[in-house]
Amino acid sequence: MPFLLETAILLGSAVIAVPLFQRLGLGSILGYLFVGLLLGPSLLGVIAEPEAVLHLAEIGVVMLLFVIGLELEPKRLWALRKRLFGFGGLQLALCGLLLTPLGWLLGLETDKAILLGLILALSSTAFALQVLAEHQHLATPHGQLAFAILLFQDLAVIPLLALLPVFAGDFAASPGETWLVVGRGIGMVVLVILVGRLLFPRVLRLVARSELREVFTAAALLLVLGTALIMEQAGLSMALGAFLAGVLLADTPWRHELEANIEPFKGILLGLFFIGVGMTVDLPLVAHNLPVIIGLTLALLLAKFVVLTLIGLLARLPRQSLPRLATIIAQGGEFDFVLLTAAVSAGVFDQRTASLCVAAVTLSMAVTPLLYRVGGRLGERLRESRPWDSDFGEQTPPVLIAGLGRFGQIVARMLSTQNIAFTALDPNIAQVEFIRRFGARIYYADATRLELLHAAGAGEARILVIAVDDDEAALTIARLARAHFPGLQIYARARNRHHAWQLMELGVEHVVRETLAASLEMCDDLLRGMGYPGSTAGEAVRTFREFDTELFHHSYQHRHDNQALLRSDRAAMAELQALFQRERQEQRRHDPRREDALDDEQQDSST
Repeated sequence: MPFLLETAILLGSAVIAVPLFQRLGLGSILGYLFVGLLLGPSLLGVIAEPEAVLHLAEIGVVMLLFVIGLELEPKRLWALRKRLFGFGGLQLALCGLLLTPLGWLLGLETDKAILLGLILALSSTAFALQVLAEHQHLATPHGQLAFAILLFQDLAVIPLLALLPVFAGDFAASPGETWLVVGRGIGMVVLVILVGRLLFPRVLRLVARSELREVFTAAALLLVLGTALIMEQAGLSMALGAFLAGVLLADTPWRHELEANIEPFKGILLGLFFIGVGMTVDLPLVAHNLPVIIGLTLALLLAKFVVLTLIGLLARLPRQSLPRLATIIAQGGEFDFVLLTAAVSAGVFDQRTASLCVAAVTLSMAVTPLLYRVGGRLGERLRESRPWDSDFGEQTPPVLIAGLGRFGQIVARMLSTQNIAFTALDPNIAQVEFIRRFGARIYYADATRLELLHAAGAGEARILVIAVDDDEAALTIARLARAHFPGLQIYARARNRHHAWQLMELGVEHVVRETLAASLEMCDDLLRGMGYPGSTAGEAVRTFREFDTELFHHSYQHRHDNQALLRSDRAAMAELQALFQRERQEQRRHDPRREDALDDEQQDSST
């Protein structure tokens, strides 16, 4: 089959399958693996030589390691040193130890079984962070600890890749030769660091002066691939060279430019790599060994669950966070595919062992979203048994605030400056205990529970401010307030337009989109910075706010019709532009000198 036709088929299949897998909550990696499995020799056989695809796609892995290196600034590593190297190293060591027997069961020698255990101890950074972000748990204690462990795992990939040539040889029989290989590798790493530290910034500075974006991109690719090739010629991993290049450039002024230039190549080639991995899966082998694969998957998940629970206890996480930590990174990861494929190429594992492990890792990733939901429910059962506050005193302030996070605290502070009494409810015990030190009237209570709203005085209060972070919790509180306290005025925080419309459907009179005011304040500063007079900038922002508010209420009637919503927004934008144009012409008629000066100033700033 012609190369261009194969490429078109691969891209077309990925464009269809990957968004579908994302929408189903399974992640892009499983989508790419599915495309590879579908098009590979095991099913349709569209691509007859998956090895050729993998050989090209290895560049994607190289670029991935380069980007990881770019993100590892020394200051960031030092700030995370305890969790990163302490808990991260402990997780890798204990999981590797518990998973080593799987290698023995697959017929591997002890040294290679240890390597397999360490490989399977890795988790999916992309998959875990995606699930955490979807649940808005990245900033939680278990989310931060999971991030540190995943970051250490990304670092651990480098030495594992570098040691593959050592595991491929009989280092037990010739320790002298092994130490020679290790010494040569360390020497090459030191040489690359020294030369790269002196050479890379100078090359990029020279190329940047040309102000040719495509040449700068070419130079970035040359540095990455050149370092990778040098390390490969020295008998080490290409990915190790790319990682070192990234670390050397992490604290340079071109870090973000480099990352932006490399990202498109990395994303496409890395997706191609996962497609290639899917093609190498021997489906008949998997079908004949299905009990073995299920056993490998269960052993993998169980070992990590036990180790991560122990680490959570050592890190003194809240009890309800332990199951969430244990389930979010219990799966295998994308670097398992990288290392298993590289190990097969180096002759460390045979294709059968790699195919069985790839299938087990894929299955563990597929069940991660479900496991995390189960972990969340288990965590709620383990939540500290401290009872909610139920004695709110005899005083009933006129304002009741549900949620005293970043948004609610500003409301509370403003009310305090005006000597307006309020009662605040928040389900975060640490937050409650901290804020109580300053004398605030805040209670450990969940405002989604009707009996606690009654006890807090919602029936006697005049105003309820819904300032909780969680969208569903805000809707629940609004629903309860409207049904049981009809005389209560409700002011609600909305995350976006659609959330605001949902609150309006429940009868909330006053809805505030949380980012609108801050965005408009920045627009005012931006226009002033562009040379607009203060009055002109303020008037433009005020006009936009009034128009956007009118559009927001007008679009409410089309909230369930995307096509009508799109037409309404387009018409409104055209009307807004015409309005600004009329105001500008009116200003010219009244004060042409000021407008001409503004035009000159804007032209100067643009040139």
